[in-house]
Formats: sequence, C-alpha cells, structure tokens
Amino acid sequence: MSVVTAFEEGSRVRIDIPDETDADHELHGEHGRVVEVIRDDASDITGDQLDSVIYRVELDDGFRSDFRNHDLRPPIE
Repeated sequence: MSVVTAFEEGSRVRIDIPDETDADHELHGEHGRVVEVIRDDASDITGDQLDSVIYRVELDDGFRSDFRNHDLRPPIE
C-alpha cells in the first residue's frame, strides 16, 4: 500500500519540537531540506499511516537527522 507523505524529497521544512524535555528540542525552529523519505512499519502500531514515514532532513548548517511527520512544519521564510 502506498503511503501519502506530507513532505517529499527536496521540500523545505521547519523543525517543530516545542517540548523542552524532548531530546531533539535543541533543533526546534531550525530549517532544512528533506533529503530522503524512509518507510517503516510504525503505523502497524499507531494506526496512522503518516507514522510510517521518516524524513531525513539536512538542516541549513549541514547537520542531518531523522524526524517523523509530527515534528515538521512548512518553513517560515
């Protein structure tokens, strides 16, 4: 089954992790570009198809990290 994604490779995104207890909170507000879309089976547990999509993002400073849909928003530019 094909999963619809909120973002695609090349999309500009903003990291949205406002929870200060989250290990990736330090990236909150950073911008970058999706460089890879990876699929897994997390939706089998959660029931939400978007949970089966991992976005590999290269931030503007060159740092790369993986995020789920709920951690990304359109950029503020």
